[in-house]
Amino acid sequence: MAAHTIKLAVAVTCTLLLAAACSGLEVGYYKKSCPRVETIVREEVKKFVYKNAGIGAGLIRLLFHDCFVEGCDGSVLLDPTPANPAPEKLSPPNFPSLRGFEVIDAAKDAVEKACPGVVSCADIVAFAARDAAYFLSRMRVKINMPAGRFDGRHSNSSDALDNLPPPFFNVTELVDIFATKGLDAEDMVVLSGAHTVGRSHCSSFVPDRLAVASDIDGGFAGLLRRRCPANPTTAHDPTVNQDVVTPNAFDNQYYKNVIAHKVLFTSDAALLTSPATAKMVSDNANIPGWWEDRFKKAFVKMAAVDVKNGYQGEIRKNCRVVN
Repeated sequence: MAAHTIKLAVAVTCTLLLAAACSGLEVGYYKKSCPRVETIVREEVKKFVYKNAGIGAGLIRLLFHDCFVEGCDGSVLLDPTPANPAPEKLSPPNFPSLRGFEVIDAAKDAVEKACPGVVSCADIVAFAARDAAYFLSRMRVKINMPAGRFDGRHSNSSDALDNLPPPFFNVTELVDIFATKGLDAEDMVVLSGAHTVGRSHCSSFVPDRLAVASDIDGGFAGLLRRRCPANPTTAHDPTVNQDVVTPNAFDNQYYKNVIAHKVLFTSDAALLTSPATAKMVSDNANIPGWWEDRFKKAFVKMAAVDVKNGYQGEIRKNCRVVN
């Protein structure tokens, strides 16, 4: 009975603390083993993001797509091999749209020169996403990112299909799939704000937003129809900015776009269909600093989803292949 009480107390404590604390992650994890790692990663990210803001958006999305499939373990980085010809990165939600792999490679190479065999690729993905948000927000979104993740050895394209929310989900489906990752409705709404940067292929929204009746603003729909074919194909599938107002700024404009019905996805528009999530959208749109403060917490929480320990994972020498 006493042991059961202790276990219950620990479980309750973990629900009250940051997920990172209960997953063994900690801020400054490499302060002794590789003290310059976060500076090294940030320098590499800066080089790429300042040349192309879209790479920054890709890095933020890369962490999300990593963490929702097999946990935050760098499994999305693994290349196909004869033994595993269909890893996560080749799954339809990821290929060909997922970006930022070359940044992770460059950061890993630089880190390995300073501290060989110490820093996981999973942690580099988390640091890089954090840094992308920092630069795209013009240094307003400052996140203390805990580390201590290990790299996974399993990566399968079907897992990405099963775990990543598609752009046509309604609000109930969104809340449910985020709940499977230990994230609540507010986390879902706050993390959706990352759609304030980046681009989307027309095929991701034309069928259910333009080809049929929807709540999309008429003028915005006309703009999209001028840029997208009526029937996008693999050979002809252009991309458009997700936020046409401030496309390269990591800010709260996304929520203003949701309210104005000027968003691409059904899953974006769905945030207005529940009174609870609609109130969150309004707060994020109208209260200065509200979204940024909540994004920092939700981002760290997401970056702690199902992390692996040393028995379950490894420290890859090359982020694209298991050791």
